Amino acid sequence: MKDIYENPLCARYASRQMQHIFSPDFKFSTWRKLWIALAESEQELGLPITDEQLDEMRAHIYDIDYAKAADYEKRLRHDVMAHIRTYGEACPSAKGIIHLGATSCYVGDNTDIIQMRDALVRIRTLLVNAVAALADFARAHRDVPTLAYTHFQAAQPTTVGKRACLWLQDYLMDLERLEFELDHLKLLGCKGTTGTGASFLELFGGDGDKVLELEKKIAAKMGFAACMPVSGQTYSRKVDAFVLNVLGGIAQSMYKMAQDLRLLAHMKEFDEPFEAEQVGSSAMAYKRNPMRCERICSLSRYVTNAVRNTADTASAQWLERTLDDSANRRITLPEAFLATDGALTLVINVIRGGRVYPKVMEKHLLEELPFMATENILMHAVTMGGDRQELHEAIRRHSQAAAVKVKLEGGENDLLDRLLADPAFHLTREALDQVLDVGKFVGLAPEQTDAFLAQYAAPVLEKYAAELGVAADTNV
Repeated sequence: MKDIYENPLCARYASRQMQHIFSPDFKFSTWRKLWIALAESEQELGLPITDEQLDEMRAHIYDIDYAKAADYEKRLRHDVMAHIRTYGEACPSAKGIIHLGATSCYVGDNTDIIQMRDALVRIRTLLVNAVAALADFARAHRDVPTLAYTHFQAAQPTTVGKRACLWLQDYLMDLERLEFELDHLKLLGCKGTTGTGASFLELFGGDGDKVLELEKKIAAKMGFAACMPVSGQTYSRKVDAFVLNVLGGIAQSMYKMAQDLRLLAHMKEFDEPFEAEQVGSSAMAYKRNPMRCERICSLSRYVTNAVRNTADTASAQWLERTLDDSANRRITLPEAFLATDGALTLVINVIRGGRVYPKVMEKHLLEELPFMATENILMHAVTMGGDRQELHEAIRRHSQAAAVKVKLEGGENDLLDRLLADPAFHLTREALDQVLDVGKFVGLAPEQTDAFLAQYAAPVLEKYAAELGVAADTNV
């Protein structure tokens, strides 16, 4: 249907894998799995639930009648009750024990946690592949000299590989935070309407040990080590904020890297992938805009803004529960993951397929190298018997004259020619060539790149070797 709005995160950017995690099929089949886990556990703890009832529930996990559920919700104005009735009609013998003792958040909140867990695993896979792509990129360009910048003003040379390690280090820090949150995710459990477990205490005839055991059983069946130790009706919305802080951190890293690449594209030192029939501009046919990096920045900005949304929601909860979070979370949580997924896929695509231009980098280096080399030239001239203070003043005068030629006249930087012609420097062309060896200006950049990749990137890539090699194709 093209006459109603469609979400561009699904139509254009996010992967099928992430779309599935937040799809109706995943959500509502998980609701049914949670109802089964609840009923199984209640049976195991002595409630009169039959094997036939459980078998009937298991047989109807995926055949969800969405039209019927929508009709019920329109009449009942309650999504959980709509699906309880829909499921009950598919399982007539089990109808009376579905959702026994539970409140709506039993399926709603626990499913949210399960979706975030699976979505974080997907993000981790993409993040590890971004790390692998950047590690390969850094290794391939470990000793390619390039001009480094502070304040986007020419500073001292570095190497392309060392610069890539700056981006890579950010992603590795993001991975640490992701692993922490993933390891600490807990189910809400089944604590009832205000978190006291009163309904289940009633079901088990006042046996509190069985109430506690019920949660343990459900957690194990759903693949979790534990449930939240205490709660109101919902789990603390700080969990959402913590998880989205991870996504926000990744978004910051992606934005920084993509923005750097956009600057380098402007200087013609880097090109992102550009396909044979790709059009850069509808008006200027010659243009080759860095649209993938721009899209990374655009999606990343969306994610960083979503983080504040979860912080506001966590702050605004009333006592044991309020419903002003529901509509907000239905949008914020899935879309933050979908946007991060789309942007990370682009990161992998750009780094794997991007191209650097060492000759352009060399040109830019040579334009600035005369100024950078003056200290080395000064030291050389002093060793030839010159007076350091007099030589320093001469360099100052020659540098200012060269700057005037470049900035006011649009000419070439002729500082080196001026110094060669000044007898006070005792400078020969051969000696100057030695002084201007770019390798002497990049410091330990190649060695730093090697050490960083070996000590920090390699262990991560070894740990997650089974997750490497994901496809990173773009939809548009």
